[in-house]
Amino acid sequence: MVEMDTFIKEQLEEELASEEIGIGEDEKKEEPTSASTSLVYYDPFHRYLAEVRRFPSLSKEEEFRLALKYKTEGDIEAAHRLVTSHLQLVVKIAFLFKRVYYNIMDLIQEGNVGLMQAVKHFDPFAGTRFSTYASWWVRAYILKFILDNWRLVKVGTTNARRKLLYNLQKEKERLEAQGFHYGPKLLAERLDVTEEDVIEVNKSLSAVDISIDAPIDDQGKRTYADLLSSPDPPIAEKLEDEEFAELFRAKIQAFAQGLKEKERYILEHRLIAEEPVTLQEIGDKFGITREAIRQKEKKLMNKLKVYLKKELPDYIDISYLGNKTMGA
Repeated sequence: MVEMDTFIKEQLEEELASEEIGIGEDEKKEEPTSASTSLVYYDPFHRYLAEVRRFPSLSKEEEFRLALKYKTEGDIEAAHRLVTSHLQLVVKIAFLFKRVYYNIMDLIQEGNVGLMQAVKHFDPFAGTRFSTYASWWVRAYILKFILDNWRLVKVGTTNARRKLLYNLQKEKERLEAQGFHYGPKLLAERLDVTEEDVIEVNKSLSAVDISIDAPIDDQGKRTYADLLSSPDPPIAEKLEDEEFAELFRAKIQAFAQGLKEKERYILEHRLIAEEPVTLQEIGDKFGITREAIRQKEKKLMNKLKVYLKKELPDYIDISYLGNKTMGA
């Protein structure tokens, strides 16, 4: 078996030398060799986790130095270290989609392609940690793979189901936090889709799959999660709750600077507020009708979506902002 270190270097050199892979374009991929053809059985996922543990994480300063070296000198060794130090990040992001697609190794493989593209495009002077930037590319490639390759259940083949794939679980958690008992009808209303779409996608997301907490051996003392060294808080939580939240707030503040008084008030008290005020309350404040405020809110939402799609590509779907306030 080819050593992972050598294999990754070969793949990385090929990937960095190739043209950028379009997220929205159809691509042909070689079929992976089936493990069943091997004379000796082994668990590829277990083996992979053991391998990625060997690569140490990087400090912020090391990340910057390596990213700068690759950007200015095209140093493949620097790019290789950036990739290998973030292989565990890919595994953890892939596990966020473990109920969506049956083969976790396929998701990891696709996420690794996204990781290589992140190295290729990362700007060390942008003020963002590489892990944050790379997570956008990893998620984008994994999601594209799922949407392109789901054969048993065609989730994601319509705009409505694509929206559900991104937002159904988040909306469930949001409703639970607010104390709601939700069903397909309420979820459909909140996400602006049909009940049928909610039911079908929910069935798919509830499919049995490997768990990162599943025991590795018969004694049940070690799980797959134990194979991933994690001195910091869980990667997904860290990305969502800290670095991305800070970046998102900064983008919203920049967006607000170009708004008129009414638009800014609607943004701050409706679209991004934890407890949105009603359309009538805003109408009373500015002396205009409830319907006029609704129209302004709709235009503002569209403007905000365009802005965030440009500023935060392949990472965020903000459709829920409108769904939680529209009609109130």
